[in-house]
Amino acid sequence: MRFFVGIDWASRAHAVCIIDQTGRIRWQGSIPHTAEGLTELVGRLRRFRGPGRLRVALERPSGLLVDSLVDAGLEVVPIHPNALKATRPRYSAACGKSDPGDAFILADLLRLDGHRFPALRPPSDETRALRALVRGRDDLVTQRVALANQLRALLERVWPGAAAIFADIDSPIALAFLARYPTPHSAARLGEKRLAQFLGQHAYSGRRPVVELLARLRTAPASQVGEAEAEASGDLVRALVAVLTPLVGQLQQLSAAIEAALAQHPDGRLVQSLPRSGAVNAAQILAELGDDRARFPSDEQFAAEGGLAPVTHASGQHKAVVFRWACNKRLRRALTTFADNSRHASRWAALVYQRARARGCRHQHAIRILARAWARILWRCWQDRAPYDVRRHRAAQALAAA
Repeated sequence: MRFFVGIDWASRAHAVCIIDQTGRIRWQGSIPHTAEGLTELVGRLRRFRGPGRLRVALERPSGLLVDSLVDAGLEVVPIHPNALKATRPRYSAACGKSDPGDAFILADLLRLDGHRFPALRPPSDETRALRALVRGRDDLVTQRVALANQLRALLERVWPGAAAIFADIDSPIALAFLARYPTPHSAARLGEKRLAQFLGQHAYSGRRPVVELLARLRTAPASQVGEAEAEASGDLVRALVAVLTPLVGQLQQLSAAIEAALAQHPDGRLVQSLPRSGAVNAAQILAELGDDRARFPSDEQFAAEGGLAPVTHASGQHKAVVFRWACNKRLRRALTTFADNSRHASRWAALVYQRARARGCRHQHAIRILARAWARILWRCWQDRAPYDVRRHRAAQALAAA
């Protein structure tokens, strides 16, 4: 007897439904998201597994619930939420939704169409560690960008000169400058000698002379805010600087940790062999790519997962090609970032980008076209476990010969 399990996961309690191969419900209930609840769930599923086969369907491929099921030796099958949504009309004309109902639909979908959904293969410990570091850093970068934009918008209103003196408002030297001079009044007596001393103390590595930096500060438009608002804005500048300074420092430490983890990963050298991939960007690609070679049987599936291939809607004489929304957005961001960087180090990549632009494609579209071309190469290297070698890249060699 074969059994199929559907679990509609939630933050506090999970709806569970177990059916047999005829579609009859054998058990249905709710399991709390606690240590005791997960232990009870695993024990109940093991009793149903018996000598037969048992498969578990969920809407997500990661999380504590998935880890508990995989560690227990159960076969977990992730099903995309869009597939579940499209299946609901099979069971109800009104397309109603409930947690127990979704659990039953997941189990029945696994019973009827289980051959269409591959089982989850957990990544290695090296990939899990790299993924945790990369995704955590990406989330912190999002917070840093939001805080930096808030700080820049504040300075452009109350002190435009401080926003223009350095290129990046969230660089360590720019934050140190704002911590020392948070208002125009505090920098009223700042001259070339004091600025030169400040730059020396903070090891300024820019190529701009002191005179030019001071001119940026002085020639910026003057603020029209009152004295009380200027003082309040100074307090807000200090607060934003106090939050950004340790965040920037922790991001630097995370980047170093990612570089070290990438060096220890078996596929780290493979991804880093791509032109101008860099340590962090290569780690972003590898963290989403994983180490299961059977996950992407073809480069077309890899490109679709990465959001690089458009979606075609064709019916009769109507045909439309639209942007792909359902994809791994982290993977798409990593691949397009690499593609944008690669055109500055690879003549072939630059030519692919230029041809796309010549056909009227915008920058973002041209970068996705280039990323799609790189996806074929990356997939081949990944499958063969061989680093990228420009001498084996026929298109690049033909361009060099021409």
